[in-house]
Amino acid sequence: MSTGSSDKSSDPPTPQSPGPDPVHDLPEEVLRAGWRRFWSKREKRWYFFNKMTGESLWEMPVVHKSPHNGVPGGSDRITDPLGISVPDTPTDVRSPPSFDLKRRRDSEASITSLGSMSPSKKMKMEGPVYWNFEIPSNAIIFEHPPCTMPPVHPEAESYRAQLTNKLRSQYQELCQTREGIDAPRESFNRWVLERKVTDRGNDPMLPTNCPHEVSASMYREIMSDIPVRGCRLRHPVEARKYVFKYAEAAKKMVESRNCSPDSRKIVKWSVEDIMQWLRRQNNATLEDYQERLTHLKTQCGPHLSEAAKSSVEGICQKIYHLSCESAKKIYDKHWEILKEHGIEEIHRKFEVHKRRVQCYQIHMVVSCPRLPSISYHVENNVGCLRFKGEVLTLNQNYLQKLEHLYRIHCRDDRPLENFLPRVWCLLRRYQTLFGSSPNEGTGLQGALPVPVFEAMHKHFGVTFELFASPLNCYFRQYCSAFPDTDGYFGSRGPVLDFHPVSGSFEANPPFSEELLNAMAEHLERLLATSSEPLSFLVFIPEWRDPPIPALLRMENSIFKRKTVVVPAFEHEYRSGLQHVCTGSDLYHKSVHGTLVLILQNEAGFAKWGPTDDRVKGLLDAYKPQGNPSPSTSGEGRRDSVEGTKNATETKSNSKDEKR
Repeated sequence: MSTGSSDKSSDPPTPQSPGPDPVHDLPEEVLRAGWRRFWSKREKRWYFFNKMTGESLWEMPVVHKSPHNGVPGGSDRITDPLGISVPDTPTDVRSPPSFDLKRRRDSEASITSLGSMSPSKKMKMEGPVYWNFEIPSNAIIFEHPPCTMPPVHPEAESYRAQLTNKLRSQYQELCQTREGIDAPRESFNRWVLERKVTDRGNDPMLPTNCPHEVSASMYREIMSDIPVRGCRLRHPVEARKYVFKYAEAAKKMVESRNCSPDSRKIVKWSVEDIMQWLRRQNNATLEDYQERLTHLKTQCGPHLSEAAKSSVEGICQKIYHLSCESAKKIYDKHWEILKEHGIEEIHRKFEVHKRRVQCYQIHMVVSCPRLPSISYHVENNVGCLRFKGEVLTLNQNYLQKLEHLYRIHCRDDRPLENFLPRVWCLLRRYQTLFGSSPNEGTGLQGALPVPVFEAMHKHFGVTFELFASPLNCYFRQYCSAFPDTDGYFGSRGPVLDFHPVSGSFEANPPFSEELLNAMAEHLERLLATSSEPLSFLVFIPEWRDPPIPALLRMENSIFKRKTVVVPAFEHEYRSGLQHVCTGSDLYHKSVHGTLVLILQNEAGFAKWGPTDDRVKGLLDAYKPQGNPSPSTSGEGRRDSVEGTKNATETKSNSKDEKR
């Protein structure tokens, strides 16, 4: 924070002294220049922050008039960088903004950090680079209120990890004790994604305030594994055993549950019929077994779902209630830590003017204390960050990537004193989200290859990712799941809370059906309400048996300009664990086709329309670049896709799935 000479004539006013909106209680020309007023709890005085330049001052900023100010057709670059206030000659607001950050005087001379470099010099990365932070964003948004979430703290994040892992274990125990099955693979992760679509609670990860206690995603995936977990059948002998196992489990289930007499009869007759067929057929083909299994599931599925309905709903409700309890404990623990440093909650709402501005980073208004130290050392080019015995790792070049993002976007820590603690919290949050099983959760962070990003920027003007994280982002501006941990590294918050009016964007969402549906609705709403150039390149799995609602909605959208299919096994993705894996595990072949949908309004189509040359350039970039792709590296993304797809397929077999 740049500190000018303080006002010694009088004591600083109390936070309640200005009008109802002290943030904007400034002269109009100062507001147009990007200045806002905030209360410093540490210094007990008002300070002024410029959301366009990142500069902070203690005294009222002085706005100097531009020589062009007042000249017809001209605009003041300082007070009106977008030319919004000039009615005669509109300025092109889509021109790249200036993101030069003005540093504090006490940190300009020397900043000691991991890179030991001057902030004015370009960072030199060690090892391969899978990002480009030199590309400015063309995104234009409406001004939004600051974030009032508590700043991250290693103590609170460690406690969150403990309670979330305990919640995962409780989910596994409930599935075993009530249904005799293991919890569906990565079902918990998709439950978190699905719940956060509608959750209005105050926890950044665990759902606490959803309109319905029963999760459609969790209910659907548990039902798909009843009475036995599905599997991919490859050989006749394997298929025969699975059909027998399914029939036995179905019969046992209706005998032990409170089913109607008709349901019990139908299931027993179907099981007896398949048993007789198995005794007669010793040389059946794989296709024969699959056909009989499909018939058995069609006959028994609705009755088994009805028998298990109340039990499965009980599992969903129990997990939701446990999540609410865990989130409450985390909330209390977090604020207990902050209040020890004299930091209080902010309950009031911030009013903002609905004005179009260049997309800017999240502003955390709750003060952050000096965070506890994190020990750091390097082993074999892998950075190790330790807090109270818990060690988190990431490759050295990705630690440098995070430092680069931190220097660009972080506002309150120019000396980088809190850099390592915030990196530790970031890694802890995503590891908590992924889970502890091998390759679990990696599908949530799979990314497109670098040549595809380069082609999207070259041919379609893409400068922004709608689903990313500081660990896998290519551009320096992106949306991500967690504004409190990711905001210091450039995140603009969750995509469903992001409302651009202009720009070109890439969307590669995690494979959650509910999230995909919400995304499709959100993108259509944005395109319908903006008359400025707006374009979205959406990458989703080609699920057509049955097709998911999001796919059908976007294919039938009036904003769809082009649909391109990239065949399975003919393209690659970067691993969701790219920040810790070795080069040989970085890429893997996609086991499903990828559907690329180009959604644009009229202005976006005129500027970035999918011509044949542009589409060809994108497809050429998608071709594998000769990267090694061992079979084990794709398991995480494949399991994530299969788990969601298998659960989706069961909807056609049960009338209870449409909730």
